[in-house]
Amino acid sequence: MENRVTNILLVGVGGQGIILASEIMTDVFMEAGFDVKKSEVHGMAQRGGSVSTHVRFGSKVFSPLIKEGEADIFLAFEELEAIRYISYLSPQPAILLNEQRLNPPSVSLGKEDYPEKISEVLLRRARVFKKVPGRELALRAGDARAVNIVLLGTLSSILPIPEKLWTENILHRFPPKAGRINLEAFRLGRSA
Repeated sequence: MENRVTNILLVGVGGQGIILASEIMTDVFMEAGFDVKKSEVHGMAQRGGSVSTHVRFGSKVFSPLIKEGEADIFLAFEELEAIRYISYLSPQPAILLNEQRLNPPSVSLGKEDYPEKISEVLLRRARVFKKVPGRELALRAGDARAVNIVLLGTLSSILPIPEKLWTENILHRFPPKAGRINLEAFRLGRSA
């Protein structure tokens, strides 16, 4: 029997909720019966620096790290960070891109330009490509901070894992009011 491992790479900047999103994913995959490994890198994350999280799941997973060229699913919370990690993409990945640009200091200071046509570059590489208006959907759900949960909703729409596992895990993570908001963010992302 083949041991198929699915590699999901989440990238963005500090403060976007990437670590929480990966923790929810890990719990959902374990509850679905998979072996799961997770690793995160968040250097200057508290100051808006680059953050990446590797999540791997399958019948048996031996390493938490995704090798370059092997990310099956790419969940990019910020457009520039998507380009920074493009070398990790498998030949035909599913790419879920949040429509958000957060200027790094060099762009804010006018020393560099923010790269153009990021979506087009990613679209050419993708088997599945979804551009998600994460902030807009999070605001519609009731809290701009719920972008990470919107993106989890979008991710859940391409994985064969029961929706109930996702929603129960989200409700378990938050107090009641925040749980309702995040559940709505998840549902909006799932239908995006």
